[in-house]
Amino acid sequence: MPPRRLDPGAIASVLPPDSRVLISGCSGESLILADAVARAGATLGATTFTGVFVPGLNVRTWLAGPKCRVETFFMTPELKAAGAAVKFLPFCYGDILDWLGGAPIDAALFMATPPDRDGVCGFGPVVDFLADLWPRIPIRIAHINPRLPRAAGPCGVPFDALTAYVEAEQELLEISASPDDATSRAIGASVARFVPDGATLQTGLGKIPTAALRALAGRKALRLHSGLVPEAVVDLQDAGALAPGVSVTGGVAIGSRRLYDRVGGDAYRFHPVSFTHSAKILSGLEKFVTVNSAISVDLFGQAFAEVGPSGFVSGAGGASDFARGARAAGGTRIVALAASANRGAVSRIVAPGEAAGPVSLGRMDTDVVVTEHGVADLRGLDHDARARALIGVAPPAHRDRLAAQWAALAAKL
Repeated sequence: MPPRRLDPGAIASVLPPDSRVLISGCSGESLILADAVARAGATLGATTFTGVFVPGLNVRTWLAGPKCRVETFFMTPELKAAGAAVKFLPFCYGDILDWLGGAPIDAALFMATPPDRDGVCGFGPVVDFLADLWPRIPIRIAHINPRLPRAAGPCGVPFDALTAYVEAEQELLEISASPDDATSRAIGASVARFVPDGATLQTGLGKIPTAALRALAGRKALRLHSGLVPEAVVDLQDAGALAPGVSVTGGVAIGSRRLYDRVGGDAYRFHPVSFTHSAKILSGLEKFVTVNSAISVDLFGQAFAEVGPSGFVSGAGGASDFARGARAAGGTRIVALAASANRGAVSRIVAPGEAAGPVSLGRMDTDVVVTEHGVADLRGLDHDARARALIGVAPPAHRDRLAAQWAALAAKL
């Protein structure tokens, strides 16, 4: 039976109440389907919506009715404001895939391209978990979007496998890259010291990862293998720094139209989480360098990236998956962050016990810590030497205090 062409106002006729629904979020979140769910309201009963919602990008809560709930793996301000209706599951990406693979999911709502000549609808540059999961989800509701860029890769869904679809144009959701400043440029320049020609990089969103990529414009034959494809990869492409052929492998592209206009090119391939975060795949990458940011790093070398002054701002994400992969590949794992906050009043290099939230990357998951004050290469160092190296990249005004705190702690160990 061919899929049903659906009026968005009739989504409740195909979306069963009291179900669990996978939302394809990130830059491919369908506002058409989000509006349709909102109009369905209380008729959806105790439906639970689950997916990856990115702060600053995904602002819909999907809480259509009083009994609806959301399970999220990242915390957005909008979801935080929803209180008890939202369950926050702070899993790493590998664990998210395992959890979703074992959870009963009744329906999926996602964006897709019009079918190609083989009758297959692509997921564009927003593959993520959907490609791994859709075959076991019985109800598949697609927003067929002619504006969704076609992107190369092995992922898609046959049009005839859809349950229902709506057809409408929508641009991918955008986040503009933050402009560089002196701090991020200094950090980027130090990161670049650890990235040779021919390296494969993993990085994420944000001013510092962007600056790190831009600092590599003079390199040659670089590749990106990451869950996220950020806009700064276009700068590398334009500078001739990428390797020939397929040089960008990712699960989701998040940026502006400038990036989305490129993702259909020969350099880009999009794969599901089972590939992008696979320990086996990552262990085979040559000269693999991971660059991730953090909110703070303590003097043991533990990185904290999930809790800010207003509470949880993130889940664990993919950083730990890539750190394990880079270790197996013999690569280099870099944590890059500004040394201070609040105009220098707060050091982000902190004494053990001072950081907020859970450890995001353990001390065995981090090789190098970079701030605008230099590089702390922690490899092969004992505890005292690690602490001294980290104090050396802290804000100068905080170093004496940190040294005294470490001396007091070390005396007890």
